[in-house]
Amino acid sequence: MVTDSDFKTYSAIKTKDAKIAVLGAGAWGTALAMNLSQRHRVSLWARNAGHVSGMRKARANPLYLGDFKFNDQLSVEDNLQTALDGADLILSVVPTAGFRGMLKDIKALGSTLPIIWAHKGLEPESAKLPYEVALEELGSVHRWGALSGPSFAAELVRGLPTAITLAANDKEFSNEAAQLIHGANLRVYNTTDVIGVSVGGAVKNVMAIAAGISDGMGFGNNARAAMITRGLTEMTRFGVALGAKTESFMGLAGVGDLILTCTGQYSRNREVGLQLASGKSLADILQGLGHVAEGVNTAREVMRRADSLGVDMPITYEVNQALTHGKSAQDAVMDLLGRDQKPEGV
Repeated sequence: MVTDSDFKTYSAIKTKDAKIAVLGAGAWGTALAMNLSQRHRVSLWARNAGHVSGMRKARANPLYLGDFKFNDQLSVEDNLQTALDGADLILSVVPTAGFRGMLKDIKALGSTLPIIWAHKGLEPESAKLPYEVALEELGSVHRWGALSGPSFAAELVRGLPTAITLAANDKEFSNEAAQLIHGANLRVYNTTDVIGVSVGGAVKNVMAIAAGISDGMGFGNNARAAMITRGLTEMTRFGVALGAKTESFMGLAGVGDLILTCTGQYSRNREVGLQLASGKSLADILQGLGHVAEGVNTAREVMRRADSLGVDMPITYEVNQALTHGKSAQDAVMDLLGRDQKPEGV
């Protein structure tokens, strides 16, 4: 168990005149970097030198986020050490599959900076959530946490209001990091339920694929509402089995993100479901998508973990059957509809 005394050797992070290193220059990483650069110095790091060169010339990220311009507070780097130099906080927005490698790279540089991650999902093959990867690579005393909630990059970068949740492994750090990130049109709530926030961010992507299949088959608003509600039940059941607090799933990182991802026009995971319903192969869908749809890998890993925990997740099961076992979207839906009647609370 981590106690407050474990953190006495750390000074409080700055909440003003700070520098934040944002690692990962996809759409969400770039949108966060641009928002944060309105009130802090930001270094946006990407591994691909060609991508970085293009962003430097354009002072934008046309590959992932159109022509929204960077301000003078935002620098772009392909050297990790340079990105971390002088930073007060690391914000990791690399794909979940690359998170462990990212932490190893940071450790190899001797950095002990606090780390917040804003990617969602489970690690491929191990079925571990990002907080479990952080525990293994950094330990419980290192300050770390997760940032999650209903947030489309295309809306944040336009200055539209966005509210998210920051969960950290220490209450004091949770407060400090939330204050650092909070501002402008980005409202940040905080909690210490890292498990709940992590599960919500992962499982909602699987449910969005299911909602997309339902919408793509023309099942209407009633069916979508039912899918979201039963999906929330699955998400909560899975999270509680891992040690999450039930109330976390009633918040932004739970039902909030679930609703957005299942209904929003920018949802890549919902788009996967829509195209599966039209009969397209998963390979063709992913090739045309151009962005990571975390729910595709997450469905398999959630089922792997759910089976080991003995947790019943019928929607996740059918989505995984459609994604990785060749089952048609139509058959998956019909099998869900054909399940035996049961009380709502189970």
